[in-house]
Amino acid sequence: MTSLDSATKAGNEVAGLVVGVLGGTGDQGRGLAYRLALAGQQVIIGSRSAERAEAAAAEIGHGVRGADNAACAAGSDIVIVAVPWDGHGETLAGLRAELAGKIVVDCVNPLGFDKQGAYALVPEEGSAAQQAAALLPDSRVTAAFHHLSAVLLQDPAVERIDTDVMVLGEDRAATELVQALASRIPGMRGVFAGRLRNAHQVESLVANLISVNRRYKAHAGLRITDV
Repeated sequence: MTSLDSATKAGNEVAGLVVGVLGGTGDQGRGLAYRLALAGQQVIIGSRSAERAEAAAAEIGHGVRGADNAACAAGSDIVIVAVPWDGHGETLAGLRAELAGKIVVDCVNPLGFDKQGAYALVPEEGSAAQQAAALLPDSRVTAAFHHLSAVLLQDPAVERIDTDVMVLGEDRAATELVQALASRIPGMRGVFAGRLRNAHQVESLVANLISVNRRYKAHAGLRITDV
């Protein structure tokens, strides 16, 4: 099977899957839920509070549903983790059973902030994605969607988001599905970027993008050339 055939197959398969977004009431989660639903994906957003998730889902519209995190995880085929870093480990540890057998897409960026700006944190496991893999041994953990502007994602006046999404993981079929999911959003392209051991530098690059955005008053993303 050629790369094009494989991509086509993944694209056809992902279209019928339900995508859950843990942390879907936050800016990044809401933005991803909106864009995926707008592209025709079935989406459930999760929160610690079902009522909060349902209210956010109603605001997003486009068929998005809301539920507590456990119900969101259980009812989805692919689950995007968009929770704050300080709650990342605790949230995933409590959802091991619900996430078993699922493709989990970690987009969390472990960052600290001080007077000099944003800087990368180094989790004990090496990265947020590796922490997720350690906590979810029965899931197919990938990493993606780190470098997207929440402002652009949520802005209905923005029709295309021209950026590449770096996708990492150990399971080739899982990474291809996540690449296909990213490519459903107009302007985006999913690009395989290595195994999970390389996730730290992808996550930490967000600190540089924050500096770019502050200096140039922009919403910078990434493009991979010659691919």
